[in-house]
Amino acid sequence: MIFNKEAFLKLTAIVGDNYIFTDAETLKHFGHDETEDLSFPPQVVIKPANAQEISEILKVANQYKIPTTPIGARTGLSGGALSIFGGIGLSLERLNKILEIDENNLQVTVEPAVITQVLRETVAEKGLFYPVDPSSMGSCWIGGNIAENSGGARAVKYGVTKDYVLNLEVVLPTGDIIWTGANTLKNSTGYNLTQLLVGSEGTLGVVTKIVLKLIPQNKHNMLLLVPFYKAEQACEAVSAIFRAGIIPSALEFMERDAIDWSVKFLDGISVDIKPDHQAHLLIEVDGNYPEILMQEAEQILGVVEQFEIDEVLFADTEDQKNALWKMRRGVAEAVKSNSIYKEEDTVVPRYELPTLLKGIKEIGKKYGFQSVCYGHAGDGNLHVNIIKGDMTDENWQIEVPKGIREIFNLTVSLKGTLSGEHGIGLVQKNYMDIAFGKVHLELMERIKAVFDPNNILNPGKIFPDEL
Repeated sequence: MIFNKEAFLKLTAIVGDNYIFTDAETLKHFGHDETEDLSFPPQVVIKPANAQEISEILKVANQYKIPTTPIGARTGLSGGALSIFGGIGLSLERLNKILEIDENNLQVTVEPAVITQVLRETVAEKGLFYPVDPSSMGSCWIGGNIAENSGGARAVKYGVTKDYVLNLEVVLPTGDIIWTGANTLKNSTGYNLTQLLVGSEGTLGVVTKIVLKLIPQNKHNMLLLVPFYKAEQACEAVSAIFRAGIIPSALEFMERDAIDWSVKFLDGISVDIKPDHQAHLLIEVDGNYPEILMQEAEQILGVVEQFEIDEVLFADTEDQKNALWKMRRGVAEAVKSNSIYKEEDTVVPRYELPTLLKGIKEIGKKYGFQSVCYGHAGDGNLHVNIIKGDMTDENWQIEVPKGIREIFNLTVSLKGTLSGEHGIGLVQKNYMDIAFGKVHLELMERIKAVFDPNNILNPGKIFPDEL
């Protein structure tokens, strides 16, 4: 689209000359996230200060039918923050305050540009815990976590973003400002708009304030690294641990290549990996009583010893624990540094993980690509990194999408779905027919139309190009 000069002058009047940008460097900066090597610069970047300015911006966008893409920290992996039709890139970076920590009710009110790790550390100083911990928590924002319903390592015990959101202040695409719910732990009053907005990927409204539930901070944890000689057995052990009555606070799966690449990519990581180790499980238990944690760790050992494993590493010090978590959280960056890649975010019932992993490897052989798998195994959430390596550009463009479609077909056949925490965004939207039929997709499109009758807010995301 060609940007309307009259609209530009109105937008400038809303935020002032210092917060509206059209220079090439800024547009390029806001034109990409962490999704592959994609770049879609907006035609103008606007940095509003509050909900009222966002409301006025969206009213102008509606009047002139300007596509508007909410942009957060740009750590997403599904292209959700890419301005694929140009238009307005709506950066929320100035809405970055922790507004209130309510210690009486164990709640916190924040703006969307608060970094997730900063929130976690701030409430921890008061003995409180916000459990959601995506691998990018040191850079991602709470608003993006809301948009994608982010999870992380500790979702297996504590749940994902949606389980902590009590209420949202939202600017609708029409410019109306609403609160979606109430600051209460229970709410059966009408449709649950709060949960509808969580995970809607910036297509239904712009979140400007968030009320989150907190819980008391546990005092102790134990961390184990278990090497397996067979990757499928590592996946089998996941379900076995839960069937033994143990709920770890984290249970992460890493294939051999994932650890190898992470150790090489990061400084200060030393892990003894033998040539015949195919995979590792990183298992954490937490609580307030060390003796109970030791009992749980011994139970876990009893389970994993039924499989072909090597010596289990107990992380004895905080430095050891931090190094192991650094290794796990560094996998995605390590993979990215090695090769062009595509990352899929499959999730299945955890008992089906061995079948999923085996199928992914067979599909890779069929279409000629290597995959590196890791993820939140305790949730059945497996991140599949498809590596370009020495594949030809033609095979990368033609054969790999066929393989991805087969992976998603397998995932759904195992009663799983396309994404556990990264969202659908741009890159997965044309696979949505695998998970949903026409009626389901049309229902979601009608919901979108109710919120956004002119389809200005983050258009071109989630829904397939053709139903």
